[in-house]
Amino acid sequence: MSFSPYNVPQHTQVNVLWSKLHRVTVTATELGYEGSLTVDRDLMDAAQLQPYQAISVYNINNGQRFDTYVIEGERGTGTIQVNGAAARMAERGDLIIVAAFASIPQEALAGWQPTVVLVDNKNTPLSTEARVLAGV
Repeated sequence: MSFSPYNVPQHTQVNVLWSKLHRVTVTATELGYEGSLTVDRDLMDAAQLQPYQAISVYNINNGQRFDTYVIEGERGTGTIQVNGAAARMAERGDLIIVAAFASIPQEALAGWQPTVVLVDNKNTPLSTEARVLAGV
């Protein structure tokens, strides 16, 4: 059976970008911690992230990519701390993208737009928009 958008089984789920923190700055690394990415609660709220939610992290400075999960950081601090073994993949000052994904019904794809959170150089949200990702 060949694939086409016209013969997708009913109730098919598709993985999509749910939200992303775009170009946030790593504020600290902690190699001795068990793992995860500590994220300021304000940034979590802006990107609709929940504690222990799976995420992908893309380091703009060195090209490293890794998967981990979110832990809640102190609200209003701008904290983006890479923990555990992943701390070897980032340095303080690196710019990263934090991406969260979700499975949505095939029928919802036509109008789907992820939440994109843009920040300033202190990781303060500048805007939170649901939009098509054209060059962002």
